[in-house]
Amino acid sequence: MGIEEADIDPERFLEDVEMRIGTVRSAEPFPEARKDVYKLEVDFGSETRQSAAGLTDNYGPDELEGRQVLAVVNLGTVTIAGFESQCLVTGVDDPEGDVVYLQPEREVPDGTRVY
Repeated sequence: MGIEEADIDPERFLEDVEMRIGTVRSAEPFPEARKDVYKLEVDFGSETRQSAAGLTDNYGPDELEGRQVLAVVNLGTVTIAGFESQCLVTGVDDPEGDVVYLQPEREVPDGTRVY
C-alpha cells in the first residue's frame, strides 16, 4: 500500500474541509440502516450534530459516550433510513477491518478546529 493520491494545495484543503473536535453525547443502535451503524449526537460546543457512524464492531454505545471524536462538519447532510446525518465522524480500519475512531491525544474544547 502506497500513498497514491495526487498532491493538493494545502491552503485550499484547509479552506474547503472543516474538521472539528466534538464529544459524543449519545450513541444508540440504528437497526433501520442497511449497514451496522450507530446514531450519534456529537457536541461541538456551539451546536450539536447527529451522525450515522460505523463504529459498532469495536465499541459499545457506553464506550463512545463522553469520548471526543474528530469529525468533518461541512459535507452537508445525508439521509439514511430517515435519519439525517449532519457530520462525518472519522476513523481508520484496524488489522481486522473494524473501524477505530480518531480522537485528539488529550481533551480539547469541543468545537476546536483541526488544521
